[in-house]
Amino acid sequence: MNYPEIAHKVIQLKDADLALRDELIQKGQLSNGYDTAMEQLHIKNADQLDEIINLIGYPTIEKVGQEASEAAWLIIQHAISKPDFIKKCVQLLQHTDHNDTVKLNIDYLTDRIAVFEEKQQLYGTQFDWDENGELSPQAFDDLNKVNERRKALGLHALEEQTQIIRQRAKEENQSPPTDLEKRKKEIRAWKKR
Repeated sequence: MNYPEIAHKVIQLKDADLALRDELIQKGQLSNGYDTAMEQLHIKNADQLDEIINLIGYPTIEKVGQEASEAAWLIIQHAISKPDFIKKCVQLLQHTDHNDTVKLNIDYLTDRIAVFEEKQQLYGTQFDWDENGELSPQAFDDLNKVNERRKALGLHALEEQTQIIRQRAKEENQSPPTDLEKRKKEIRAWKKR
C-alpha cells in the first residue's frame, strides 16, 4: 500500500527541520547548545511521525517512497528529547526488510542511544566538542573494532570521518562552546530530564 499524502507530510517535517538548522547556521547559533526552538520542532516532528507510524507502521520505501523514508529517519535521528520514540523506531526498523540503508540507520540510532545512555558507541557516528575545541567522536570501545564495523557498513575510517565532520563544521561557521564545562553540565542535566 502506498501513502502519497503521508509521504508529502513527512517530507514537509524534514524540510522544516533543515530550514531551521540553516537559519541557526546563518545566525551563527548552531554551536550554542541545543536551541530551544530546534528542540521544540524536533519534539513536534517526532510526535507527528509517531502518529503516522501508529497509523501505517514504519514509513518504509515501499509505503512512502525513498525521499519520505529517508526524511522519517532524519526526524527519528533528531528526536533526541524522545528516547523512547527512538528506541521504538529502532525496534520497528529491526523488523523491516534489511537492506544496507536500514542496517546503517539502525547502527546510527544505536550509537545515538548509547551516547545518551552514557555508553560506548560501536560505530563512532556521534560527535561533540572536545577539550581542544574540536569536534571528535564521543566515547567508543576500540578504534580498530570501530573501523572494522564501519568498513563492513561501507563507511569511512573514523579518522577520515572525523576530518570530514570538522571540515563541515568549519564551512558552517560552527565553533566550540565558550565554556565547555558549562555545556557538559547542561548536557548532563538535559539527559536526566
